[in-house]
Amino acid sequence: MRLFLETDRLLLRYADAGDAELLYELNSDPDVTRYLFVRPLPRSRIETDVLPKFLAGPDGADPRCWIAVEKASGASIGGFALETEAGEGELGYRLRRSGWGRGYASEGSRALVDTGFRDFGLDRIWGQTMAVNLGSRRVMEKVGLTYVRTFHLDWDDPIEGTEQGEVEYALTRAEWLAAAADR
Repeated sequence: MRLFLETDRLLLRYADAGDAELLYELNSDPDVTRYLFVRPLPRSRIETDVLPKFLAGPDGADPRCWIAVEKASGASIGGFALETEAGEGELGYRLRRSGWGRGYASEGSRALVDTGFRDFGLDRIWGQTMAVNLGSRRVMEKVGLTYVRTFHLDWDDPIEGTEQGEVEYALTRAEWLAAAADR
């Protein structure tokens, strides 16, 4: 196992081809994907679109998505992402239902936010979700991101709640440094 990051209760590790089943499970569970897309992704899309984001790129660069493993049980419970571009990082997380309500999304996200600013040199980290996704909004708030805006997108096949829009949350390096100085 190639370890990327460790928290009190989680290991975030680099994925390998054997993680296709976990990613398929996550992306085909209607409860997990409720605020992401109408229909679960077919296995072929997992293998061609999702898994490559978790594997090293063709240039050998490390990915910006990781598999979360619960230390106590050794079980893979989901995935985290911090996809970076132009000094910014987009935070993401997707956990099995068995990992919900246990603080894992906040714990893993907090570690990635700290890593993004400290090790990746990012200037801003942001995330977005549907306005009705209160659980994800709470996670972003717990890790220090604050509400920026509500916006509306046009969808060919909208999900229930889309009419209330999407929300963006963000944290800047300066805000992160100020919060770290207060701890």
